[in-house]
Amino acid sequence: MPSAQVKFKFSDGPGALSTERPDDEFRILATLPTRDGIQVVLEVQTFDTAAIIRHFDEASWLPSYDVLHADEQTLLIQYSHQFLPPLHRALLSSGPLLQYPLTLRDGWMFSDITTSHEQLSRLKDAFEAEGIPYEIGSVTQSTDPTDLLTDRQRRFITAAVEHGYYDSPRECTLTELAAALDVSKGGASRILHRAEGRIIKNFLGEPAV
Repeated sequence: MPSAQVKFKFSDGPGALSTERPDDEFRILATLPTRDGIQVVLEVQTFDTAAIIRHFDEASWLPSYDVLHADEQTLLIQYSHQFLPPLHRALLSSGPLLQYPLTLRDGWMFSDITTSHEQLSRLKDAFEAEGIPYEIGSVTQSTDPTDLLTDRQRRFITAAVEHGYYDSPRECTLTELAAALDVSKGGASRILHRAEGRIIKNFLGEPAV
C-alpha cells in the first residue's frame, strides 16, 4: 500500500494562528467527527501560553474550548466546530488514513498518509473540489505486506509458514496449527483468514480493512 507525504493549506482557526506565530509549534493530535461538526485536540508548544489562550478567547469561529493541560511552554486544547470546515470535509470524503499527529506550520498542515492509489486520487479530487491548495510529496510503495498485520496476525502467519501449513502438500493441518498456537481451530481459521485478506487486498492495491 503506498505512503505519501502530503502538505495542504489550513487557513482557518489554528492555521491562521500558526501563520501569525511562526515560532510556535502546533500539532493536531486527534480529530473526531460529531453529529454537528468535528472535535479537535490541539497541542501548542509556545513561550507565551497566555497569548494563545487570549486568541482562543477572542476567536469568533470558536463557540467554546477546554484547556486540557497548561504549563509554561505547552498548551493542550480541545475544541469543537459546530460545522464541518472544508478541509475536514475533504479529508473525510476521501477516506485516507491520516497518521497523527498532524504538524501545522505557517498555515500549512503536513501529514504522512498510508492509503491506496484510489484513495489518494480521491483526496486530490476532494482538495480541488473544496479549493484547498495542496502538494503531494514523495509516494512510496510498501514492499512488506506484514506491515499491514497486527502482532497476533503476524505471529499466526509466521507460525503457519514455519509449520508447513502453506506448503503443497501441507505438512500441518489447521487442527495441528491451532494446537501449536493454543487456540481453537475456529479461532485460528478466523485470524488466518483476516490476515490473508489484508495481504491479498494490499497486493491488489485495495484498502486493507
